Formats: sequence, C-alpha cells, structure tokens
Amino acid sequence: MTNKRPKPEKIITKLRQVEVLTGQGMPRLDSIRQIGVTEQTLYRWKKKYGGMDLNQLKELKRLQKENERLRRAVSDLTLDKLILAEAAKGNF
Repeated sequence: MTNKRPKPEKIITKLRQVEVLTGQGMPRLDSIRQIGVTEQTLYRWKKKYGGMDLNQLKELKRLQKENERLRRAVSDLTLDKLILAEAAKGNF
C-alpha cells in the first residue's frame, strides 16, 4: 500500500476548498473530512502553504531550485580553493 503525497498545487486547492466550505456554513471538521485528510494534516499544510496562491508557489519552487544551484556552485568553488591552497603549500 503506497501513500501518495499530493502535489503542492493540489494542497493549495484543498486548502481553498476547506475555506469555501466553512464559509458556506459547514462545520470545520466536516469540511476537513470531505477533502479526505485529517485535521492534523490540514493544519500542517496550512502552516506551510497557508495564504499562498499558485503563482507564489511557482515562484517558491523556482527560488528553491536556484538556491540549490547556487549552493552547489559555492561548494564547488570552496573545494577548488582548498585544493589550490593545499597545492600552494607544497610549492614552498
């Protein structure tokens, strides 16, 4: 049995759905059950994605990828610097 995690886009849609259902007067727990998650999951999602729209989510993903790329570049340059410093010690 595999537990598939929903994509962030789907999570944002479900959060909006709960907001709409509670706005229409449905009790909060019933609206949470209707989207098929537990109350704890909803609060965890709300903490992470609350108030975001899809454009902000795309921007967040783009920034996370760029951050990862920059971290790799810095680590490569740091490694190169250490290698050059070690080689320079041997020349003296």
